[in-house]
Amino acid sequence: MAANATPDDAIVTNPYKADFPLLAARTDLAFLDSAATAQRPASVIEAQKTFYETMNANPLRGLYDVSVKATEAIDAARRHVASFIGASDPAEVIFTRNATESLNLIAQTLGEQLLKPGDEVCISIMEHHSNLIPWQQVCRKTGAKLVFLYLDDEGEIPVSEMDAKINERTKIVSCAHVSNVLGVTNPIAELARRAHAQGAVMVVDGAQSVPHIRVDVKELGCDVLAFSGHKALGPMGIGVLWARRSLLESLPPFLTGGEMIDSVTEQDAVWAPLPMKFEAGTQDAAGIHATGVALSYFEDKGRDALEARERQLVDYLYRRLAENPHVSLIGPHDPAKHVGVVSFNVEGIHPHDVAALLDVKHVAIRVGHHCAQPLLAWLGMQTCCRASIAFYNDARDIDMLCNALEFVWSVFHGND
Repeated sequence: MAANATPDDAIVTNPYKADFPLLAARTDLAFLDSAATAQRPASVIEAQKTFYETMNANPLRGLYDVSVKATEAIDAARRHVASFIGASDPAEVIFTRNATESLNLIAQTLGEQLLKPGDEVCISIMEHHSNLIPWQQVCRKTGAKLVFLYLDDEGEIPVSEMDAKINERTKIVSCAHVSNVLGVTNPIAELARRAHAQGAVMVVDGAQSVPHIRVDVKELGCDVLAFSGHKALGPMGIGVLWARRSLLESLPPFLTGGEMIDSVTEQDAVWAPLPMKFEAGTQDAAGIHATGVALSYFEDKGRDALEARERQLVDYLYRRLAENPHVSLIGPHDPAKHVGVVSFNVEGIHPHDVAALLDVKHVAIRVGHHCAQPLLAWLGMQTCCRASIAFYNDARDIDMLCNALEFVWSVFHGND
């Protein structure tokens, strides 16, 4: 690894921070925790405010002008999400509270309908708990077996694991598109091909991919995709579940109540058509509207340009951390294989102490098990540090982190 890493001019300048009120106000802050939640641009914050000021009515339920506008706002956001992920049918887009709810929805409805004793659900060891615990629970309930794909030395799923683990007993394969700890991009298209060859369903956790790289459900060949709005510049409390229409139509509803019915009698009910079948009760209409505006921000700034900037930022982050002899990097040795995330530890210093001391220097990173305890246990550790970037970061943020790590070391070891 080359020493004395220098940043490209493109990441020294920053035309984006001014669009983000928190970052514009906190010029002293290096925010490097976007894998946990992204910052919101002013346009997204304003969109929520505008909704409540100009169309604050319960959507779907009113025939008056304001309610119609609220309904149209949700419909427009649904079409926007479908276009953003390459889906052709907006009715296949279901709004939930977060990616966790989306994955629970599919695990409980699909899993309980499909699985029986002797069947297998195949996931990777790197899964976020949101894409692990729902499958644990449904396997326990149905008598199916949860099978794990393990990794090679670079943190990637080798072909040998796919050969060994995806077979005639496999009914569901569920995998993160991008790891929230290792930053690796998993071979979803190949996993989907193998799953479909066995008649299995392919589920993808896109929480860490949709905000950073182009995602097209047709190209991935998956049957289900889940992601969160708040990691993609949108408000907290909005999730997306996309699934093939035929699959959604075959599943029972996840929640029951208002809006998800076509008709009700004293003893029975008929479910509403998609997407309402899976959207019981009053939705966060303002948040859904603002999520559509968040996707517009990506498009207005140019998705290819933002993705290229993030690749440069991660490359610089990895190389700067590699210069520190007391830092051990986690995951692939090639910085180009890290999407948005570089995890690391500092020799002999607990990650919680690292984070607390970095905060003194106004550097925000995430430490802990990152909701991926089985992965960390498999790696032989309980916790680690994680720096995660978005396009609104710049070289100064990364330099602040690396300089602050020198401060952390000096607190424990002096200036040695």
